[in-house]
Amino acid sequence: MNTNDLNTALYEKMAAEQDKYRDWLKSQSPAEVLNHAYEYTVREDIVMAMEELELTDAQAQALLDSPTPLADVYRYFEKLETGYMDVIRDSIENRADDACKAQAELRKAAIYPHSAAYAKEHGELEQYRASNNANLQCKEAIEAAVREHFDGMYLSHDAAKGVIETYGMDRVMLVLANTVQLQDWDGRYSPRNKEWAKTIPNYNSDTVRCGYALNSQPAVLNGFIDLVREEHLRRQPLTAEDIQAEAERILRELRAPDMPNSPHGTHYMARISPEFLNRAGSKDHDRLMNLLPFRSLSFTGMKGLPGTYATILANEDRSKELRQPRPSVREHLKQEPKQAAPKAPGHKKLEPER
Repeated sequence: MNTNDLNTALYEKMAAEQDKYRDWLKSQSPAEVLNHAYEYTVREDIVMAMEELELTDAQAQALLDSPTPLADVYRYFEKLETGYMDVIRDSIENRADDACKAQAELRKAAIYPHSAAYAKEHGELEQYRASNNANLQCKEAIEAAVREHFDGMYLSHDAAKGVIETYGMDRVMLVLANTVQLQDWDGRYSPRNKEWAKTIPNYNSDTVRCGYALNSQPAVLNGFIDLVREEHLRRQPLTAEDIQAEAERILRELRAPDMPNSPHGTHYMARISPEFLNRAGSKDHDRLMNLLPFRSLSFTGMKGLPGTYATILANEDRSKELRQPRPSVREHLKQEPKQAAPKAPGHKKLEPER
């Protein structure tokens, strides 16, 4: 035999050996097939490599002399320390990097605020398409989040956080509002959420908008919308009106009981609302405390009770009214008209004595 004949004969012998191995594997139980899945795959690769490989006469003949050349090569390969796991690890890391970049690009993609006709006229079709593509992906992510976080009875409180983190609050609200607008007839969305949806404009045609309308169960989706709106509110800074309203509510609750209502009966107490605490910074806490007119005022937790409480001693005068917030010096200076600085008196030049 010449070299080509020997290589062809070796390839055919290995292929026949693999066919026999495959037939044996098919007769095994599913568990046994899984146990041999790696071996089968590597043997397939060896046969594929042999189809193009050209060994010398001596090499080809040496393998042909074995009754099972394919099994021999597999056993040799099995003992080698290859970089296979390094390739796997690199693949995981590289795919994760690609996913991070894709998510970053989605977060950067601005919501396009115009119609397709406007985009075409102004040469902005790329931005228009990128925005709608992000809308479609956001829609799929919301549907997946609803499926994952709804157990058939309850929707978990963190159901919306991952989607908001990936697509941004504005896009998530756009996709949700779009769905409610298109399904305004559905009584499973609350009137409150229907009114909210009307405040978010959408410049796409109905055909395009239907593409990213959500298919989740409306009653569950209504709960998801509530979570998103709560998170959106939580991210908004507290206004002076918000802090004033919280102070007024706490004062009413401190005045309400006839007897001290703390666990040991030494203080009057009122719980600070969780909504306020979720949005408040340290300066907001200070402003709230400054409005309440009590010397013994303290914000503290209570053993065995959830939340944070405003407490005052039992002998405090609870008839006091809220303190008025002090006007901002900076705002006062902005509003005060600037007066021209008086000119310094000129010095008359004295004539020299003559």
